[in-house]
Amino acid sequence: MEIIMYIDDTIAAIATPPGIGGVGIIRVSGKDSFSIVNSLFKSAGTVPLMERQNRTIQYGTIVDPVTDKTIDEVLVLLMKGPHSYTAEDVVEIQCHGGIVPVRQILKLLVNHDVRMAEAGEFTKRAFMNGRIDLTQAEAIIDIIEAKTEDSLSLAVSQLDGTVSTFVKDIREQLIAMIAHLEVTIDYPEEDIEDVTSREVREQLAPILLSMDDLLATANTGRLIRDGITTVIVGRPNAGKSSLMNALLRENRAIVTDIPGTTRDSIEEYMTVEGISLRLIDTAGIRDTQDTVEALGVERARDYINKADIILCVIDGSTPLTAEEIEILTSVSGLNTIVLLNKSDLGHIVTDEDIQRYGTFTAIERICAKGGEGSQVLAKWVQELVYGGRVKQDNSAMISNVRHISLMEQAKGQIEQALSSIDAEMPVDFVATDLRSAWELLGDITGDTIRESMIDELFSRFCLGK
Repeated sequence: MEIIMYIDDTIAAIATPPGIGGVGIIRVSGKDSFSIVNSLFKSAGTVPLMERQNRTIQYGTIVDPVTDKTIDEVLVLLMKGPHSYTAEDVVEIQCHGGIVPVRQILKLLVNHDVRMAEAGEFTKRAFMNGRIDLTQAEAIIDIIEAKTEDSLSLAVSQLDGTVSTFVKDIREQLIAMIAHLEVTIDYPEEDIEDVTSREVREQLAPILLSMDDLLATANTGRLIRDGITTVIVGRPNAGKSSLMNALLRENRAIVTDIPGTTRDSIEEYMTVEGISLRLIDTAGIRDTQDTVEALGVERARDYINKADIILCVIDGSTPLTAEEIEILTSVSGLNTIVLLNKSDLGHIVTDEDIQRYGTFTAIERICAKGGEGSQVLAKWVQELVYGGRVKQDNSAMISNVRHISLMEQAKGQIEQALSSIDAEMPVDFVATDLRSAWELLGDITGDTIRESMIDELFSRFCLGK
């Protein structure tokens, strides 16, 4: 696809987080970035910035040309297009990291015909100018938002183009098949439809297998990228808060002998086996007349429906109560690990007692108060994410929900094409299905994407990126 420069104005934004720091960065991109910054930049040298060596750092000051007032001492980084982040001329101004100097420099730029950049506009320009494709653009935000080494590694591999290469390879094969079919449609007198259909079928079979292999990584990729929502449920005083504190290795949740102490959900993040966990300690589930506690119980039920892992804490030292039976029934058939707590007091409840009320991923015995539970959780996180497989290698892994959906739709179109061949349908039906698959795959990389979708995607980015 031929990419053209979609906008020719010059934009700027603060690229560092707000607040006080060692350095503040203002990023400027566009055809006039060098000349505009040059009009504000003063240094010992008199050579204009546009004539200075590319990819160098220049020392000087930013001065308001109207008042001749020095704003700040700065370093200016010069990056001429197309070898820059946006593929345009880019200048980065590094000043002291206070709120005031950064804003004053930005205000000065805006007063000199520079437009404030929209959220994600620098990366959007990189995409529109053909420097990166859409999967790589999305990988950038994933790198910024990465919470663990594994999620960072996954995002970096996507930025390197593992998914892009996979998609582009399939698209090339599909377009070759479509061209072959179009020839058959244009010259029906040659009577080669059957031969062509058989050839296409043979070529589609390995493509379908490779798509299946990639989609098989989707769950693992999603969990590495987004983390695992882990919800702790149970009746009041079963030991949920003690488990939460044991997992976090700190007294985050209040622990008392009074049932219903945790009246609302408590959320924390932790890392287990290189995977980010969103750990939620819910209010004890029981019938209650307390309005606040009842709202907490209702929220706990909502979390259950959204959880990747449910840790159902049961007091194993006492017979199952009606409340616990109800809880077990509600989490049956989900990815539930039943934790028989208070093993230090001796367990009355057996595995058979638990299994009587549903189907569960595992039943484990712990003493949450004694700090147990971490190893159990680590084991099942590893199982959920990797399913017995080793951690990801350098092969392609799909993690983005948008990519997964489009890949599944494209696979469906290829399967439809195979069905059309098997049903001996005319080749134009097959060509239509393959063209649809080709377009859907193009939506992943941005080769056939619609403008509205582009705007929606880049709106997720922060200013200055």
